[in-house]
Amino acid sequence: METKRLILRPTSINDAEQVFNSWASDPEVTKYMTWQPHADIEATKAILAEWDKEYERLDYYHWGLVLKETGIIVGSGGTRGVNEKNQSVDELGYCLGRAYWGKGYMSEAVAAMIEHLFNTVGLNRIASCHYPDNIASGRVMEKCGMVFEGIQRQAYFHELYGFVDLVCYAILRSDFEKTR
Repeated sequence: METKRLILRPTSINDAEQVFNSWASDPEVTKYMTWQPHADIEATKAILAEWDKEYERLDYYHWGLVLKETGIIVGSGGTRGVNEKNQSVDELGYCLGRAYWGKGYMSEAVAAMIEHLFNTVGLNRIASCHYPDNIASGRVMEKCGMVFEGIQRQAYFHELYGFVDLVCYAILRSDFEKTR
């Protein structure tokens, strides 16, 4: 997929150095993630190898976010799978290197992911959540047409923070179509 400034493509083991240096090893980036910063590039290679295997699944949608201008992979995003019965995604997630924050890249990428999941995959609902302190993630969701649905109290156990609340948003196909 392409946007004005990004190419969204599958990741590969060849991306390991850029992924590690851009975001996977950065505690500021990972503090709102469900995983800890990678201690070394081998950890990054291991996760990229896992993602590579997942691409064989027909319900797996995950992309590396590459700047068109430089060819550098600056983030990633996608889903953990599709609920076929409900034609939905319960978790659209994303991550971006700190050097690229505040430039609109993630909103651009998430909008493309949402469009793909509705128009190509044929979903009816896409949901996403963030930790209450991660206000920027909520802004991305809102910019992409997602609607605040509520807060799930202590819905996730984070190994550093204990139980954390999740601020939840979603967008329906009908919401998406109204904006087109």
